[in-house]
Amino acid sequence: MSHRRAWTLASSVAGAVIVALDGTVLTVAQPTLQHGLGATFAQVQWTSTGYLIAVAGLLVFSGRLGDRYGHQRLFAIGMLGFGAASAGIGLAPGIGWVIGLRVVQGVFGALLQPATLGMLRAAYPPDRLRMPIAVRTGAIGLAAAAGPVLGGALVAGPGWRAVFFLNVVPALVFGLLALTMRGPRPQPSPARLDVPGAMLLAVTLACLVHVLAGLPDHGWTAVSGAGLVLAVLSGAAFVRHERRTTSPLVPADVVGSTAVRSALGMLVAASAALHGALFVATFLLQDTLGYDPLHMALLGLPLAALMILAAPGSALLLHRIGARSTTVTAMTVLSAGILVLGRGSGAVALCSGFALLGAGFGTVMVAATHVVVRRAAVGSAGVAGGLQQTALNVGPALGVALATTLLGPGQRYGPALWVLALVAGVGAVAGRALPKRSAQTINPRREGDQVEVPARR
Repeated sequence: MSHRRAWTLASSVAGAVIVALDGTVLTVAQPTLQHGLGATFAQVQWTSTGYLIAVAGLLVFSGRLGDRYGHQRLFAIGMLGFGAASAGIGLAPGIGWVIGLRVVQGVFGALLQPATLGMLRAAYPPDRLRMPIAVRTGAIGLAAAAGPVLGGALVAGPGWRAVFFLNVVPALVFGLLALTMRGPRPQPSPARLDVPGAMLLAVTLACLVHVLAGLPDHGWTAVSGAGLVLAVLSGAAFVRHERRTTSPLVPADVVGSTAVRSALGMLVAASAALHGALFVATFLLQDTLGYDPLHMALLGLPLAALMILAAPGSALLLHRIGARSTTVTAMTVLSAGILVLGRGSGAVALCSGFALLGAGFGTVMVAATHVVVRRAAVGSAGVAGGLQQTALNVGPALGVALATTLLGPGQRYGPALWVLALVAGVGAVAGRALPKRSAQTINPRREGDQVEVPARR
């Protein structure tokens, strides 16, 4: 591996891990943060919701900015801004400052996340993308597993402010390195930036995420209904605009591919099924089966372990049996894990269910991401990365909202888990649109690719 590729992979992993850690450790710190700043429960919720809305609304446009001005440049700005916002939150005097800075952090997170995939697409030829994406996914799984433990230790020791200082140094170091290192120059593009399309998409996704994030606590209200209507109207306007404009925000070479659309749908379905199932399992294990939070966390360790192990395994499966067989099998495993959780009561059965969830989701995440990124031209890699990240941000909110609706006041765990397993099953059906092992359909030649030798999948 060349020095350039090694640095690119390290930067991509660092960016993904910093974002993943930030989300997991914040969840642990929120109760202490609320007490320390004298905040209400609704205000504390906005420390997560504000961030999610900012990220979801800007991911695709940020990816397009990376395609136009360089992913390394956007990565540097995103990392430096994310680190500075983290430091500001750690020093914030009140909850209003925390919420505002979390929105700012979300803006820089949106700049950062598509760039981590765009840099990989520019640095590696298509037939060598499997393992870098697997390494990145495995690191995300490790961060998700370590986050609650690390966050708990920091909150119990220095306090909740230390949670936000955690990412400051690595963000600043990698951001400064990205500014100083000479990277590949982006290809000049005669197309203008689609600002109207970006604004319509931002409104659509921001309204959708806001509605979904509020359903678990507030249910359907007049405000959430109005938000959903606005999301539908702005989404329809976005589609109409994209079909008519000469410089669309999402180019046809990205969304025109059936395989890419299928892979994005699978990412939404897989993340919705996983997070919805985990939401239901939290209440099932604690309220019905009587496990305390620590015992439940221990039972859930196989999920993180299998997700980490599944990442390199998925890269090998992609090479041997192709994207279609890999993703369909993985979605089936994910669905089976949800059903096992619904029927299990003993430790062995529950651990088995969590293990199946981790194995299925980890494999789908690598395989579907690989399809989305490698099938995009180098000049559209940022948009592809933004769409992938958008799917992984919308999916969890959709899954938790669906789980909340299905549970209802009667806490109907069984039906809720059956429906979530069905969601994963629908994702498996969508996976049948992915390519087989044919080199001609999987590794098409695109302008800007570093190699033109067909490869097996």
